[in-house]
Amino acid sequence: MRRGRTWLLRDVDWDVAVGERWVVLGPNGAGKTTLMQVAAAGLFPTTGEVWVLEEPLGATDAAELRPRIGLASMHAAALIPPRESVADVVVTASWAVSGRWREAYDESDVERSTWLLEQLGISHLADRTFGTLSEGERKRVQIARALMPNPELLILDEPAAGLDLGAREDLVRRLDVLSADPTAPTSVIVTHHVEEVPVGTTHALLLREGRVVAAGPAAEVLTEGPLSEAFGLPLLVSYNQGRWSARAR
Repeated sequence: MRRGRTWLLRDVDWDVAVGERWVVLGPNGAGKTTLMQVAAAGLFPTTGEVWVLEEPLGATDAAELRPRIGLASMHAAALIPPRESVADVVVTASWAVSGRWREAYDESDVERSTWLLEQLGISHLADRTFGTLSEGERKRVQIARALMPNPELLILDEPAAGLDLGAREDLVRRLDVLSADPTAPTSVIVTHHVEEVPVGTTHALLLREGRVVAAGPAAEVLTEGPLSEAFGLPLLVSYNQGRWSARAR
């Protein structure tokens, strides 16, 4: 992926199999969000070949492909009308639209949106408007919206960004439950911090300056050598009860 003379992504070779739980890490400017936009069929590569859900980008109808992908990101959040009720923010994902208008929703749609709000601990916010929510509440609403169409692929781009410690731990705990659910979609979570990697993560991809530093099983990739190379400084990495932590050596 190139913009002018600048390579945003280069020589990326990455396969995600059905049922895997991936985390993508790297410093600012590593290309994480660009890669997620490609994976969500929102951007097309300058060169190379991309297949998403067994469909080749550029040779398939992206409008039909995107509803099969659940995406929560800063860009997606910016498209949500601030005066939209939380209940409508979630249910409108059935039509892949932002902002309820004249669409008709089945009872099953309403039941699923209500269930998702309960699962994420935000059912009490159903009548609140999106613009009045805290950052942590917005993150959970976005995840519920991303899950609403029962996607085959779930992409969460920095779901814990901007959260305080309590809100982060609550969100990671809920992502732990999602990762452990065998019926949950194949997932990719983007973060800057290993402390935000959910329990149950199976694989990890490390990026630096648009290139892959390491990719593979999380237990092999989330170690001192690859993480130190990705972030450009010597790190001490520890693992305890399914969670990672890191600090400068």
